[in-house]
Amino acid sequence: MTASIKLEDFYVRDMSLVISEDIIKASGFSENELFLEIVLMLFQQNKISLGKASELVGLHQIQFQKLLADRGICVHYDVADFQDDLDNIQEIK
Repeated sequence: MTASIKLEDFYVRDMSLVISEDIIKASGFSENELFLEIVLMLFQQNKISLGKASELVGLHQIQFQKLLADRGICVHYDVADFQDDLDNIQEIK
């Protein structure tokens, strides 16, 4: 059984994705490991944020950052992110 994505799926908050047992077995990963790999790939491709990725895998952001570091994956942090952080600090003051 494979998943089919329809246009209306892009507007729902939660979506189920069915991956066949054959694909899971062929990947050599458990279901949880495969899910983690998918989340990591989406994060690496800058498709999801650090916060969203850590939320999806059920880890605190610091734990997720440690996982990224252990795998040699850089955290996406650019000038715009830095400026947002500075703005947030100014609001707190």
